[in-house]
Amino acid sequence: MGAIDGKVDLESDEEIPFSSSAATNKVEALDFEMIHLPSRPVIANSWIARHIGIRAVRSIYIVLLKAKINMLLPFGPLAILLHYITGKHGWVFFFSLLGIIPLAERLGYATEQLAFYTGPTVGGLLNATFGNATEMIISIYALKNGMIRVVQQSLLGSILSNMLLVLGCAFFSGGIIHYNKVQEFNKSAAVVNSGLLLMAVMGIMFPAVLHFTHTEVHFGKSELALSRFSSCIMLVAYASYLFFQLKSHRSLYNPILEEGDNNEECDDDEIPEITHWEAIGWLSILTVWVSILSGYLVDAIQGASDSFNIPVAFISVILLPIVGNAAEHASAIMFAMKDKLDITLGVAIGSSTQISMFVIPFCVVVGWIMGEPMDLNFQLFETATLFITVLVVAFMLQEGTSNYFKGLMLILCYLIVAASFFVHVDPSNDD
Repeated sequence: MGAIDGKVDLESDEEIPFSSSAATNKVEALDFEMIHLPSRPVIANSWIARHIGIRAVRSIYIVLLKAKINMLLPFGPLAILLHYITGKHGWVFFFSLLGIIPLAERLGYATEQLAFYTGPTVGGLLNATFGNATEMIISIYALKNGMIRVVQQSLLGSILSNMLLVLGCAFFSGGIIHYNKVQEFNKSAAVVNSGLLLMAVMGIMFPAVLHFTHTEVHFGKSELALSRFSSCIMLVAYASYLFFQLKSHRSLYNPILEEGDNNEECDDDEIPEITHWEAIGWLSILTVWVSILSGYLVDAIQGASDSFNIPVAFISVILLPIVGNAAEHASAIMFAMKDKLDITLGVAIGSSTQISMFVIPFCVVVGWIMGEPMDLNFQLFETATLFITVLVVAFMLQEGTSNYFKGLMLILCYLIVAASFFVHVDPSNDD
């Protein structure tokens, strides 16, 4: 028994220091963890803040500093400064025009980046929508100031610029780069857009014909009522077109597939540079800045016309749309050079379709709400120009192919249109 007791005592003597040291180690480890535990969220927060800061700096560099066209950005604040210091409308208009060019191009870039996350069809629609944001903002400002003819002529000029200049430059540059092959695009989608453009011409033509044939039941009122009714019908048609494009017949707008090697190269090239939240943020910032600068631009139109001895019609139809279509111009040429003519048509013709079937009727409805007599009577000369342009482009697209000669013809047609508006006198003041 004594031996057993001794053994038990021995075991108990050995267990006591072992258990005490283990407990001490556990307490020390626990104390160590308790001391350092509060620092982990601090480290995580600092890492997140540093990561967000790096992303913000990188995003600012990519959007505002990387592109060479951003050298024109300081002209925007300079135009605002000249507006309050000198009041010389000619220079305010000129510098506002230069300042809006990079903003319009950056709007197109941010939309293109967002399109990587939304898919090609929705991306093309977003590109056309935000690409036309400049024209819509300028139109609303002009409409608010009662400058109805400026609204009509700037929107008409945007359609002409997209269909002739933008598409022509895209076909010409794509045909020069790919001179050894025939570039093809989706003929079915082009036919649908051509039909919508002809419908828009019909909606714009009837009020003008009614006015110039003096066959109105109530002079002035019938023309305005027909314009507002036709605008509502055109908005319904455009909404139906969106459903047709995005839901019921999505396969009709699938791009023509090329060889597997080309697809692999496209996949390698198409990598977004900014996140979708960054793209949305930049779209909001750029849209606000364009809206601010557009106000000064619209206010200086008449003064610029008097200072530079340039007709207001030429400024509204030619100069303003070229600036507003800077995003579409750059995107269409870039995609044509990459042999992606379906996206080129989505940008150029899709933008023209959106302006004619959505933006113009939308401005009529907004003018109705504001109490401004905005109508679809674009005068006889402008309406005839639009009708002939739509016919020319429809014939160019009916084969489903393009080359540099087609692009050259479209560019030369635009030069004829520009010269026509340079010598055109607006008869609206005489009516």
